[in-house]
Amino acid sequence: MSLNAELMEELNLILKFPNKSLMQGLKIHKDADPAVIAAAQRLYKKGIVQQPDGGYLTDLGHDLLEHAQVIQSALSSSS
Repeated sequence: MSLNAELMEELNLILKFPNKSLMQGLKIHKDADPAVIAAAQRLYKKGIVQQPDGGYLTDLGHDLLEHAQVIQSALSSSS
């Protein structure tokens, strides 16, 4: 299975969330890129963020962020 454009937008948005504190989140503004707004709404429907416009990550969202950071780090490191 490959990642389609929508999944990539969702993954990129998850990676933008702060990972230092559970009390930090993101606010997606109405004038943001429509693809980012749509990604935030899909993440909300999936139970990954607490609000349709971002907010805080849920427990599932925090787990996904950790995994996404590991994948990003592994694929970004040079041999």
